Amino acid sequence: MMKTILMILWVSAASAVMVPAEPAVPLHEPEIKIWTEKNEKGKDVYFMTVDGVMVHETDERIQPQPPVVTPGTPSCDDRVAGTAPSDALVLFDGTEASLKNWTDGKGNPTRWKLVDGALESVKKAGYIQTREHFGSCQLHVEWAAPVSVKGDGQKRGNSGVFLMGTYEVQVLDCYNNKTYPDGQAAALYGRKKPLVNACLPPGEWQTYDIIFHRPLFNKDGSVKRKATFTVLHNGVLVQDHVFLSGGTGWRGPHAAWPYGAHADALPLKLQDLGNPVRFRNIWIRPIEG
Repeated sequence: MMKTILMILWVSAASAVMVPAEPAVPLHEPEIKIWTEKNEKGKDVYFMTVDGVMVHETDERIQPQPPVVTPGTPSCDDRVAGTAPSDALVLFDGTEASLKNWTDGKGNPTRWKLVDGALESVKKAGYIQTREHFGSCQLHVEWAAPVSVKGDGQKRGNSGVFLMGTYEVQVLDCYNNKTYPDGQAAALYGRKKPLVNACLPPGEWQTYDIIFHRPLFNKDGSVKRKATFTVLHNGVLVQDHVFLSGGTGWRGPHAAWPYGAHADALPLKLQDLGNPVRFRNIWIRPIEG
């Protein structure tokens, strides 16, 4: 009895330091069929299909081979930005040409500037957004908070990455800088704090790798399927297949806006909040669903 109690206490103590994650509910529930057939020796042999395709199918007309993609190269240091995978759409690579992929909120050329191959926010220039529109996607963004530390909390290196121009992954210098948890770096703003704080010191380049599935809406505007986010911050899992509970827009100091029906594809946006935050090596891979 004592051994059992000690085991329970040990498990409880271990659980107390574990970081909880959202349950991984699939966006698509595969249709699986299983049956048996007799072989030449009269023994039952199991067969199974997943979404109508036989397990271990070798006929490429039925089960095509995955496309070949050449991986990108990682960013190496403060000076050298990485490259995108071969099937990605490069949104910004440090060149004047890629700057033309972006506009201000009215479709005019942005007043954000190029600084040492990076895209830097300019105070009062407003949000910057892509010319192209996107829905569900894999997104890679690198950002750096200003080296010169000014302010604290939300006033320090504040910006944001807005999927579909609507759903914000917060950008903020949270290195030795506390703020409300659902507004810190890598938070789904106002909705979900990150599992951990993986921030690097100000001035260092940081990465967001985001897997985003857009929300689906019914004809009456109600939510048919919530958006989901998986986010890695500097290679660390911080949002684990989170079903977004609603919109992330500011609705006062203690509330966020609910979902509002919108188009299936919208621009990606980066936020200007008066801090000279820099961005580089931005690429996207649209995905189905």
